[in-house]
Amino acid sequence: MATLQKQRGSSVSTSSDIVKGGAFLIQETKPSDIFIPEEASEDEKSLAQLTRNFSKNEVLALSDQIEKDCRSISPVLMKKAGELGLLMAEVPEAYGGLGLGKVPTTFIAENITDQGSFSVTFMCHTGIGTLPIDIFGTEAQKQKYLPKLASGEFIGAYSLTEAGSGSDALGAKTKAVLSPDGKHYILNGEKIWVTNGGFADLFTIFAKVDGEHFTAFLVEKDFPGLSINKDEDKMGIKGSSTTVLGLNDLKVPVENVLGEIGKGHHIAFNVLNVGRWKLGAASVGACKRLIEYSVQYVNERKQFGKAISQFQLIRDKIASMAVQTYLNESIVYRYAHMIDVAKATLDAKSAAYDEERKNIIREYAIEASIAKVFGSEALDTVVDEAVQCFGGFGFSEEYPVAKFYRDSRINRIFEGTNEINRMIITGTLLKKAMKGELALMDQLQKVLGQLKTGFSAAKSHEKTILLRLKDLAIYVAGVALKKYAAKIDDKQSVMAFVSDIIISVFALESALLRAIKMETTLSADKAEIPYSICKIAAAEMKEDLFSRANLMLMDMAETDEEYQSYQKALQRLTPTFSLQVLKEREKVAAWLLGKSDFSF
Repeated sequence: MATLQKQRGSSVSTSSDIVKGGAFLIQETKPSDIFIPEEASEDEKSLAQLTRNFSKNEVLALSDQIEKDCRSISPVLMKKAGELGLLMAEVPEAYGGLGLGKVPTTFIAENITDQGSFSVTFMCHTGIGTLPIDIFGTEAQKQKYLPKLASGEFIGAYSLTEAGSGSDALGAKTKAVLSPDGKHYILNGEKIWVTNGGFADLFTIFAKVDGEHFTAFLVEKDFPGLSINKDEDKMGIKGSSTTVLGLNDLKVPVENVLGEIGKGHHIAFNVLNVGRWKLGAASVGACKRLIEYSVQYVNERKQFGKAISQFQLIRDKIASMAVQTYLNESIVYRYAHMIDVAKATLDAKSAAYDEERKNIIREYAIEASIAKVFGSEALDTVVDEAVQCFGGFGFSEEYPVAKFYRDSRINRIFEGTNEINRMIITGTLLKKAMKGELALMDQLQKVLGQLKTGFSAAKSHEKTILLRLKDLAIYVAGVALKKYAAKIDDKQSVMAFVSDIIISVFALESALLRAIKMETTLSADKAEIPYSICKIAAAEMKEDLFSRANLMLMDMAETDEEYQSYQKALQRLTPTFSLQVLKEREKVAAWLLGKSDFSF
């Protein structure tokens, strides 16, 4: 598997024109530039099936025990996952791993999702529990810890949040002071919401050296001064160990400082970017599991003398689930491939290799946040529709969708709340523009010019809508920048709305590029349903976002004359087209109701 992934990487690494993060908003992307799951290699298909078999046959079979006693059951399952090679996918070969890229690990992430609590345990370990050492660790730290994390001998955890510092991570109060003999840092404080805390062997813990310099430390569970409290009683993911850590004169050897003193924020925020993509990938798998349960149920459940799958409102719910899942899946595999393409240009033997990897993760922060926000909200839509399809039985814990409903809610809070991620998307885009890294201002001038001369239509309605949504995002961002300038960060409603347009652009473009690539590389028949999904998504995004843009610009205007100028611009931007959306939704529903899983 590692060999095939390297071959794919080398085939794309010859290009020096690696796309910039956020550049999708202002430049054309070709279908050949993205990866679609339909072109998975045989090794990737086998890896996906291996993961699914383990998840379904071994993890799901112990679901009740995991929910009641995760501290006993989950470490055993993690050890089995390690024996299967599922924990070592991204760990470099030099440290006992497979050294795979993001694409094959996305296949793992979406197929480990039959049991929500264990999925969280697994994702935490392979993501924020392991990657800080892989990316930021010294050679000695990597040699000591990565082989154990790759095999499952050690389980990893990540400890950033405190009672007084959630989204404001740099407001942490946990303090680290160098011991008089200079051999240890002494940590005092308390960390909360520590996933895997009850059974982890290794923690990445953040503290401020001398109360000022935000720094990461590698802490083994047996280090003196570390206390692990009981698991929190949560709304969902009850079988995921979530604990409070007490740090009472915790002694950490100086060689266990991770990265540089005072540079802990680079670790915290970069690693969270990777976690956001993994969350999006896991959301894809959860959506697919819910579709499987729902399709089977509505085809079997009879009311008024026929299966409820024959009723239009039920069929419409199935269509909604398909649309959200297809877009979500298109996003996460596109992001994974972007990272792999960029990483393939690096020289793994270079002394700057780890630093360049950090830069790649940082470069695609916008896309990582998009994967997280869209994935978590798509899953919430899908699970809500699933519960509704099951009716009263969906509210019963005897049926699987009730647990999915409870478990899914945390995803909009994990890895930075969706509100924070919306601020990141627009904020990062504007910072890139101000630094000259993205020609956003040039594109704004182009849009303003086209408001006078007119906008050209693309070959398809959905492509035309995509282009106008890009223009809309740039126009609204431009108006906001001109109006609020340096104070724009305080206008969170505006920032969030611009992010919603950007998220929709990336989702729709990823879906459309995938459909086009399916048509050209597979067949027109294979692409028929994806095109229908793209038409549905384009129509609904257009109606939603242009309507909201009108309200947002109305709020931003200080006079009637100012609003009228915005309204005229919006009218020129708004594409007109005719599409029978219900007809397309029925086509998608009929397709999915005739299948046992979500695949093309």
